[in-house]
Amino acid sequence: MSEISKASRAKVIWLTGLPGSGKSTIALALQNRLSEKGIPAVVLDGDDLRQGLNSNLGYTDEDRLENVRRAAHVADLLRRQGIWAIAALITPREPMRQLATRIIGTEHCVLVHVKASVETCSKRDPKGLYQKAKKGFISNFTGVSAPFDPPAAPDLTLDTEMYDLTQTVDHLYSYIFGLQTDPF
Repeated sequence: MSEISKASRAKVIWLTGLPGSGKSTIALALQNRLSEKGIPAVVLDGDDLRQGLNSNLGYTDEDRLENVRRAAHVADLLRRQGIWAIAALITPREPMRQLATRIIGTEHCVLVHVKASVETCSKRDPKGLYQKAKKGFISNFTGVSAPFDPPAAPDLTLDTEMYDLTQTVDHLYSYIFGLQTDPF
């Protein structure tokens, strides 16, 4: 089956990981790759969603769960319209990831753990949020004052400390479309 015929069956790519792990960067690069192939795709970035649709939510576990619930419904709505949805949300706890997968459907959702250590994410942090959280200016910050539980059984793990963006997106793209590639 060709990439294009597989693309007609849109999926949701759910990227989970610490702040600064590379979720948004990977999401945008994957969206560009899909676009180059004529495959419609939308990025649902956690920061963007919190400025609009989820602006009334904080960072408690309950609010994070609601954030994920709303994002999963939007992602599934896009998918049902034939548009690939690439969700880049921290999604720090297993019950949150299970909720997203349940809403979207396991057959339509690819759960990807974007893996990087807290130390690496802190070094990458362009907004200085890790430093603010470490000084106590930001509460419930994932990786500092709030937990991140790595997914128990992701469909794919992308280690952004070991591979550059091009390699990472190549691997993700190959995984999604079942293409032969050298395994990481």
